[in-house]
Amino acid sequence: MRTLIIDTDAGSDDTAAIIMAFRSLSVVVKAITIVSGNVSITQGLSNISYVKEICQSDIPVFAGAAGPLLRPAQPATWFHGEDGLGDVGYRPHTDPTVSLTHASDAIIEFVNKGEDIELVTLGPLTNIAIAIRQDPTIVQKIKVCTIMGGAPCCEGNVTPAAEYNIWFDPEAAKIVFQSGLKIRMIGWQLSRGSTVLSKTDLLLIRDKGTAISEFVLNSNCKAQAAYLRQTGENGLSLPDAVAMACALEPSLCLINSEHYVEIETDSELTLGMTVVDRLGVSEDQRNINTWSKCLLSQKIKVDVCWEIDSVRYKTMLIDSL
Repeated sequence: MRTLIIDTDAGSDDTAAIIMAFRSLSVVVKAITIVSGNVSITQGLSNISYVKEICQSDIPVFAGAAGPLLRPAQPATWFHGEDGLGDVGYRPHTDPTVSLTHASDAIIEFVNKGEDIELVTLGPLTNIAIAIRQDPTIVQKIKVCTIMGGAPCCEGNVTPAAEYNIWFDPEAAKIVFQSGLKIRMIGWQLSRGSTVLSKTDLLLIRDKGTAISEFVLNSNCKAQAAYLRQTGENGLSLPDAVAMACALEPSLCLINSEHYVEIETDSELTLGMTVVDRLGVSEDQRNINTWSKCLLSQKIKVDVCWEIDSVRYKTMLIDSL
């Protein structure tokens, strides 16, 4: 059995992804760590407690960073609702409980126990960056880190250049991407087009008639409406569920390749942009400049996924409900 730690900002698509992991027969979820992002740490703890409740799970939960490393927190309540779950009243029946151990310390502790830990990050990368700064040796011990984040060579979902998770804390993302961690990057663009759940797909989920299927549909009602306003696509896009599917079944990535990736942290125009050197121009001696010298000095490449098997993804998601 493969072992996962899931780092999440506990929005509505996060919870769908976590349910997929809970229901998977190929992995065991060792812990869930919560980071500020879609909602606050307190709200995130409540949301994950509710998911644990409906899934009858006793997996330990660890609260982490309450905001970005250097910037004020800017929640995505406009997309997921004030509570991150569509504002339809989902709350755990008992008070959420959480370990006193900080999420970053928990990650370090689990990784150093010698297990082959895989990370799946569904929110900003603040907890992971803090853990790496505290103990850089974990980078070589983590088997792989599947990151839902970025918008490689395409438009973003929070600015024209940036995807929300990276934009929320670009300094943390920069630390993680330059750390040497083995990264599988699942960009926001993979949750568009053929992976968007159609009316037929949503009816299949509704027909499941379970508390879990009802929860996923209802908690994502605001997200579905916001996605339509944002992109003009009618349907339910679940970026974190797409990333989780790729973490559970890496063969879902039909086209992927390794590239240098830099995170923009200075520009007001392109803050949080994932600059992917898809054509390898930074290695062309005719194009050496300050940026390429900086990038090449890191000698680190990221596995970027460009296309996934959308049919298998939808099957995995619907079956898990």
